[in-house]
Amino acid sequence: MSFRLRVLLLIFFLVATSTAATAWLTLRQASQQLTASAAASERDVALAVDELGDYGQVHGTWFGIDALVRSLADRLHQRIRVVTEAGTVLADSDLLAGRDARPVAGAPTVIDPRPTLPSLDADTPDARYRLAVAVVDSYHTGWHFAACLTQAGFGVRKVSYKLGLPNFESVDAPAPAVDSCHLQAANAPRDIGAVARQGRDCAYKSDDIPCLQKLFAQQMSQFAPEPLRLFIGARDEVPRGLSSGSIALTASVVVLVAALSALLLSRRVLRPISALTDASRRVGSGDLAGRVPVTGRDELADLGRAFNRMAESLAQSEERQRRLIADVAHELRTPLANLRGYLEALADGVMSPSQELFASLHEEALLHQRIVDDLQDLALAEADSLTYHKTTVDLSELVETCRTAHAAVAEAAGIALHVETLPAVTVHADPDRLRQVLSNLIRNAVAATPLGGSITLAVVRQASPNGDRALIQVRDTGRGIADEDLPHVFDRFWRADTARQRGTGGSGLGLAIARQIVTDHGGTIDVAGAPGGGAVFTVALPATESR
Repeated sequence: MSFRLRVLLLIFFLVATSTAATAWLTLRQASQQLTASAAASERDVALAVDELGDYGQVHGTWFGIDALVRSLADRLHQRIRVVTEAGTVLADSDLLAGRDARPVAGAPTVIDPRPTLPSLDADTPDARYRLAVAVVDSYHTGWHFAACLTQAGFGVRKVSYKLGLPNFESVDAPAPAVDSCHLQAANAPRDIGAVARQGRDCAYKSDDIPCLQKLFAQQMSQFAPEPLRLFIGARDEVPRGLSSGSIALTASVVVLVAALSALLLSRRVLRPISALTDASRRVGSGDLAGRVPVTGRDELADLGRAFNRMAESLAQSEERQRRLIADVAHELRTPLANLRGYLEALADGVMSPSQELFASLHEEALLHQRIVDDLQDLALAEADSLTYHKTTVDLSELVETCRTAHAAVAEAAGIALHVETLPAVTVHADPDRLRQVLSNLIRNAVAATPLGGSITLAVVRQASPNGDRALIQVRDTGRGIADEDLPHVFDRFWRADTARQRGTGGSGLGLAIARQIVTDHGGTIDVAGAPGGGAVFTVALPATESR
C-alpha cells in the first residue's frame, strides 16, 4: 500500500471518527432535551398562503400587509412572520403585539404573488401574442393603480373580464383619488413596445405558447410584488445546552485517537527520513559507502532506493575519477620518463644527437599530444560542446578515405585492410568527426588483430519502418572481446587490459568519445563478437535520400 494512500486512509478515519462522535452526541442530547415547538397545521398554512398571495396580486404591493398579518395571527392563534427573499422583515405578529420576536419554527413557505398567463383562447399565433401583450399591459397598469390606492389607504379589489384580463377597482376611494391613481398608473414607466416585439418573435416560432408564457413570467418578475417567505409558529422554549461532560468526554476520545494516529504516522515517516538524513551526512562528509535500508513499496521506499542509486552512482563516479587519475598518470609517466632519460643522456654527453633520437623524441611528444587531445575531446563531449559542421556525406567515399589513411599502418602490421561498400549511401553528418570515429575503431582493430589477420570496412543500407539506416561495420579477425567485457567497451577509461600495457591500446577514452559523437548525430554504436573470432563494431546513422 502506498504511503499516500495510508495518509488518506488515516485522515478519512479521523474525520469519520470525529463526525460519528459528534453525530452520536448530538442525537443523544437532542433526543433527551428536545422541546415541543408550536407548528401550524397544513390548513393554517394553506389559509395564510392564500390570503397573503391574494393580497399581493390584488394590491400590487406589500404595503399595508401589517393589518393582514395581525388578523391572521388573531384568527389562527399562531405567530406569523413574513420576510423577503433577502431576509428583510415585512411584518411579524410578535413585533406588532409589542413583544420581542421569538425564534421561528420549521421551514418557511414561499408566497409568490406573480400570476401565470391565462389561457390564450385565440386561433392564430398572431392573436395569441396580441392577447399576451394585452395581459402584460393590463397587469402593469392595474398594479400601479392598485398600489397607488393602497398607499393612500383605500381598499382595492380585482375583477376579471373577457379574455382573462384583470381589472382593479377601488372599494371606498372618492373619485378625485381614483382619477389621480389612474393618471399615475398611466404615466408609470414601461416599454410595451419591447414586449410587443418579443411577443411577435414568439408568434413566428412553431410552438409559440411556451415562448409567450416565458415572456409573461419575465415581465411579471419585473414589476410584480417580490416573493415572500412565510413562517408560522415559534419555538416556545429554547433547548438546554448540550451536556458539557459529554462534550468533554467525546472530545477527549477524539483527541486521543488523533494523537495516537499522528504518533504512528510520524514514526512511519520520520524513521526512514532520519535514516536518509544520516546517510546524506555521511555521503556529504565523503563516505560514499553509506546506504539506507529499504523495505516496502511506498513513496518513502522509492525515495530510499533513489538515494541508494544516487550514492552508488557517486561511488562509481569517484572510482572512475580515481581510475582516470591513475590511467592518465600511467599513460604520461612512460613517455615523460623516456623524454627525461633521453634529455639527461644528451645533457651528460652519454648520447649524441641523431636523426633516430629526434624521431623517438618526436614520437613520445605525439603520444603526449594524443592523450591531451583525447582528454579535451572527452571533456567537450561530456559538456555537449563538441562542434559539428554537418553536410551530406557519402559513406563509401568516407570509408575509402579511412582505408587509404590507415593502409600503411595495417600493411606494416601484416594485416589486410578490405572495403565493402554500396553506392549512394549518404548521411547528414560532420565528415571529420565520422573519420575520427572510424580511425579510432580501425586503430583498435589493428592493435587487436595478429599478423596475417584482416580488417573489413563495410557500408550497408538497412530498411526500417522509422526510416532507412546507414550502417558502417568494422570487422576484424583478432582476439575478440570476452562476453563479460562487452557491456563495458564504451565506458570511459575502460580497457580490457587492466595492466594498461603500452602495446595493447590507448588511454581508454577513444570509444567513449566515439559513442558521444555518434549519439550527437542521432545514431548508435555497438559491438558484438564475430563468427570464428574477432569483433564487429557497428555504427548506425539515419540515412538520407539518395540523389
